[in-house]
Amino acid sequence: MAERIPCKTEGCSSTILPTTAAKTGGICMPCQQEQVRQEQQAYIEQHRRTVNLYEGLTDPIEILKVMHVPRNYDPLIQYVDYPHSKEQIYVSLTAAEAGQMLKYAVELLDAGNEDEAEQILLSLVCYRNDDISEALPKLIERNMYYPSILFKDSSTEIRERLLQQVEWDDDNRNHLLLILSWIGDAEVVRQFEQWRLHPPKWVEQLSVNPDVYALEAGWELASNGERRELISERCYAIRLTDDQQLGSGAKTSVANFLKTSNSNCQWCERKLTVLMDADTTHPSLAYLGLQIERLQVATCEHCGGFSTIYMELDQQGEPVWSRYNQKPDYLPNWDDEDSSVTVEEIKLTLSSEPHSPYYAATWTLTQQDSQIGGHPSWVQDADYPHCPCCAQRMRFIGQLDWADFDQYGEGIFYMFICTEDRMTATLYQQS
Repeated sequence: MAERIPCKTEGCSSTILPTTAAKTGGICMPCQQEQVRQEQQAYIEQHRRTVNLYEGLTDPIEILKVMHVPRNYDPLIQYVDYPHSKEQIYVSLTAAEAGQMLKYAVELLDAGNEDEAEQILLSLVCYRNDDISEALPKLIERNMYYPSILFKDSSTEIRERLLQQVEWDDDNRNHLLLILSWIGDAEVVRQFEQWRLHPPKWVEQLSVNPDVYALEAGWELASNGERRELISERCYAIRLTDDQQLGSGAKTSVANFLKTSNSNCQWCERKLTVLMDADTTHPSLAYLGLQIERLQVATCEHCGGFSTIYMELDQQGEPVWSRYNQKPDYLPNWDDEDSSVTVEEIKLTLSSEPHSPYYAATWTLTQQDSQIGGHPSWVQDADYPHCPCCAQRMRFIGQLDWADFDQYGEGIFYMFICTEDRMTATLYQQS
């Protein structure tokens, strides 16, 4: 066996074969690879150039067009970010400018650029709640039935066409049922009730009954066959207090977020977290008709990722650990140093003006998702917990996305309430 020789790199204790030394100049392969990496990095830093694709642009339409064009990664190019986010620009568009973006999306569809067109249409629907019905026939021509939220303002003709198509189109039935849920008019509700009472043969191909698809659109088919809303159309953003887009009119006293509770989790014995403590007369909550001044939603920041946690509101509106909570089979052994940011360090506030109820409905877009009201940003399937007292699905209150205020955070806590039984619930989803 050939005698191994030490690597020439200072501080390296590895030994190498003479044949390897002859190829690498006397250094081991890991050291050679690091040398190559450093040389490549030095070359990149020496030759990298800064590119501002927005230089000289003032028209928001032209700026958005640049934003929507996909960029291929090039280590030698450092792109300058535009000072405002895509969603901020969409919200600020005039009706005429939004119309231009819709026309541009249609042109992209005609040119076969479906991905870019889809992102523009989603932005118009979610950030602005715009009617894009003129583009829907082109989506249908191309069998583009997803994202289903794009079809929420479909015409009667399209609704009737899809109701017929769902009966025979095995390949697209899941998407078609989601689309019908987003349309959700009286005829769709009636048809869902008919399918519940007289299940068609194709129901056997589904993993859930047709009416369960309605949850994705924020409503359910009640036991009496009527549509029951699970969300509020009044939607207000939750943002960091130094977020300039809130403006000087933001009200910091209306709602408080992420405060440490005096009560403990009965599973891990850590302090509970009050996700939200809000004035019940605020427009995003007033529709609930609560007979308490403030609504508090508490959970265990740690155990809440493994099970739905219910809290019962006492006469003063204070959350109390519910007797209905069921400890999951598995909970980790938490390390005291497992959190990079403590909740007391995070200062959040509620925006003073509402935005589109669909603003955060599509989780895969780039917006911040934390809000009271509106449609949830489901990371996985829609999941409205049942009240353990009355067995009725609980209504969505709001959500907090950890990624909005912690650069290392991920996952969303969703908040729900049953007003009849004064019960709140939280559940958690992450990718």
